[in-house]
Amino acid sequence: MKLTWDHLSLKQASVFRTAKATRTDKQTLWVRLVHDGVVGWGEAAPMDTYGQSLASAEATLGKVAPMLDGDPLAVEKIVGVLLERFDDQRATVAAVDAALHDWIGKRFDLPVSKWLGFDPREIPLTSYTIGIDEPDKIAEKVDQAADFPILKVKVGTPADEATLAMIRKIAPNKTIRVDANAAWSVAEALERIPRLMEFDIEFMEQPIPAGDRDGLRALKEAGFCPIVADESCVRPADVVALAGCVDGVNIKLAKCGGIREAIRMIHLARGFGFKIMLGCMIESSLGIAAAAQLAPLVDWLDLDGHLLLAEDPFQGLGGQKGRLCIGQQPGLGVQPG
Repeated sequence: MKLTWDHLSLKQASVFRTAKATRTDKQTLWVRLVHDGVVGWGEAAPMDTYGQSLASAEATLGKVAPMLDGDPLAVEKIVGVLLERFDDQRATVAAVDAALHDWIGKRFDLPVSKWLGFDPREIPLTSYTIGIDEPDKIAEKVDQAADFPILKVKVGTPADEATLAMIRKIAPNKTIRVDANAAWSVAEALERIPRLMEFDIEFMEQPIPAGDRDGLRALKEAGFCPIVADESCVRPADVVALAGCVDGVNIKLAKCGGIREAIRMIHLARGFGFKIMLGCMIESSLGIAAAAQLAPLVDWLDLDGHLLLAEDPFQGLGGQKGRLCIGQQPGLGVQPG
């Protein structure tokens, strides 16, 4: 197997702000795996939240390349070895994992979702994310998202209630989910969540820092609304550790290490009775397409990273009004635009 990669510079359509960061663009890597004349693709979207950078991703790929000397069909073994060796660079492993799945699909002329045994018609609607911003900009973004029935709203500022009141005025009947990106202490969350619930919130995502499972348990037991872990849930072991602490988990390929590891986490989560969200980073539709293959397995989708870009370098992942349409071409079903 031959592994190569190139830079992708993804310009966002507008400034995207959370309680922890402000971003105008995202640098990712387009990973290509060639074997027997077939090419598989994946995208690495490293995140500083998890100690990753573009430089660390490229360095990891340089170490991975000489290790890929076997059969791509042995994807389970290959990815297992990579996860053990590069545990702190799981976004990069996810790209190789996606390229292996894409390769297999193209080799046997099947969409990845189909050879995994999933029905691509059975997927929930995706949410559309509204970042923290000035009131006029938020109103503009909500208007732009008019076709999306579910909004995910970033919170974590003193203006949260005013923001939600304005969104509710513009979109009175839409489902709203909120995400604080670990911005609050437990005491602050206990005070603020009930006030946010006045705006008919479906669930609260990661209100407090990632390491505080006891705090998550206290918020769950308070019963204001379902509590969903994101930054607290990276690896399969985290799913086990969160038992009894939350109502649901947000699984992202770039966090956990790819399709194989995400499937493992989904089955674990089901065993503990969790609801499951499938999320993403800011990625092109190449990275989103890899996650979308697993959409039939989950309750909630937040696969909108490609929709927040000024221009997507890939095409083939269709859909409208929040309904993603997984490409039915072989592999991940996307190609350069």
